[in-house]
Amino acid sequence: MSDIVIVYHSGYGHTQRVAQSVAEGAEAALIAIDADGNLPDGSWDALAAARLIVFGAPTYMGAPSWQFKKFADASSKVWFVEGWKNKLFAGFTNSATMNGDKFASIAYFWQLAMQHGGLWAGLGITPSNKKASTRDSLNYVGGFGGLMTTSPADASPGEMPAGDLETARAFGERLRGALQLLA
Repeated sequence: MSDIVIVYHSGYGHTQRVAQSVAEGAEAALIAIDADGNLPDGSWDALAAARLIVFGAPTYMGAPSWQFKKFADASSKVWFVEGWKNKLFAGFTNSATMNGDKFASIAYFWQLAMQHGGLWAGLGITPSNKKASTRDSLNYVGGFGGLMTTSPADASPGEMPAGDLETARAFGERLRGALQLLA
């Protein structure tokens, strides 16, 4: 089992690409929440064994997808026995617009982690906010509390901005490094 587990929902494939990029940088295991909001067999055990859990979901209508919320509600059984207490947590989200109320999803993930007695790791990458910055610069969306990415509504998952995917990989590397510091 992996020390880092990413549990995520992806409605159209964009958030899955972000999850894969974070996993690449973090050397993490991926758990996909299905279209009905369920986890594959063995997932709760993998989450229990993880030292760091990363939450991921698209932002729909100013919040994480209902499938992710179903998973969050199901985690109350873990909460009851303090099964994730003192684990490290982080999160990411994707939406079609630059802002898209993405921070509401990050705040949801943070609150869920706090309810579980966890510790939170933010993005840790300075935003690219200079005149020379481009859409392919690291952290162009400008998140701090977690990773936020943007996929145009008419773009396929294969057309995601390279800078967002590179930011996701760098975020994963940061998370892997954080675990090494805590070891």
